[in-house]
Amino acid sequence: MSQSNNRLLTPLMIWFLTAMILANIAANMINMLMPIYLTELGASVGQVGMVFTLTSVVILGLQIMGGWISDSIGRLRAIAIGSIGGVLGFIAMLLAPSWQWMLLALSVNQIPYALVGPSFSAFIAENSSEANRGRMYGLTDTIYQVVGIVGPPLGGLLAGQFGFKWMLLVAALFYSAAAALRIWMARNMRPESEREARKLTVDSFKSSIKVVAGMVVGGGIITWIFLTDGVRDIAFRLSGELQPLYLEQVIGLSYAQIGILGSVFSIAMMLTPILSGRLVDRYGERVPITVGFSMVILAMVIFLQGRTYPAFIGTWALFGLGVGLLSPAYQSLVSKVVPRQSLGTFSGLFQGSVGLISLPAPWIGAQLWERFNPRLPFLLTAIGAAITLPVVWWKFKLPKAPPEVELAMAPVEVE
Repeated sequence: MSQSNNRLLTPLMIWFLTAMILANIAANMINMLMPIYLTELGASVGQVGMVFTLTSVVILGLQIMGGWISDSIGRLRAIAIGSIGGVLGFIAMLLAPSWQWMLLALSVNQIPYALVGPSFSAFIAENSSEANRGRMYGLTDTIYQVVGIVGPPLGGLLAGQFGFKWMLLVAALFYSAAAALRIWMARNMRPESEREARKLTVDSFKSSIKVVAGMVVGGGIITWIFLTDGVRDIAFRLSGELQPLYLEQVIGLSYAQIGILGSVFSIAMMLTPILSGRLVDRYGERVPITVGFSMVILAMVIFLQGRTYPAFIGTWALFGLGVGLLSPAYQSLVSKVVPRQSLGTFSGLFQGSVGLISLPAPWIGAQLWERFNPRLPFLLTAIGAAITLPVVWWKFKLPKAPPEVELAMAPVEVE
């Protein structure tokens, strides 16, 4: 690794990424196989879609609250609190005797997503400069992909050889180690960029929501990000949770083969985030975002035509390359147009609002599968992604001399 990259990775950032990697190895062990496990617990395809729709309801409100908590008490403290909820969620999943109880367990497991998710990108933005923001997101995204290389095949191997309960137990141990490290960081580390904690009051919550909501409906880049993400989220949630079932029931892949696809995705994704960061810093965010989504659309086309395992390996490799271009560019764009003191609240409100729009999508996708054709949800996903490409190219462009947003929008004062 070059000296430049070494300077980006401070000791604080190394500990931060280590905890994230441990936690998300656990998450990646279960995410790709959970729809299959639900069917083993007695759920139909339609009920699987309903489970993911209902768990999405839980995270909608939690994300907004979690982002505000992150802005108020600090990123590390919010992440530590969320991790305690994650440990409880894994315990509940281990004990769940039926898919109905698993629905409750998965709902509890949304707590860390609500508190950790809005804090992750904000923490990186606060610990980097705007000049190297793209490279910073690119580097951290590249390192982060170890979770996808290790998690899915490990989960598939354990589930196939020993059963889902043993797989969940190992995942719970990984997550518990991450939670312990995060609690230690929150108690013993204080980033230089961290502001004094603010009191969690109803008035401060309302003020933060008003500021962020005004940005979402203001008609600028943030509004276009919201609209295009809404369309794409609906499209991808139509088929996202159904992919493992399609691979198992329609194509006939084993658990281990499905897990390996997740690893292929992450290996491919490691190849493009640093390139994306360099493109962002030189040409702007819309270039890697447009190219990335074009690759994702091409991957969906290959997925729809695929019948053999090598075809799906190629599909997941294309998915990985495309998403690797997208992630640093999106994070960089948001960090430049949203005031730093509102990054957490914006992430929570934005993700919650987009999630509300796409709320029934998993259930609708399952109905399309059962009533028409298993391939139909995936076809609509490809069409939905393609619709947003022209908007990205024409609207995702920062002005040459961007206004000083943080000066124009004063931070919320809380007594």
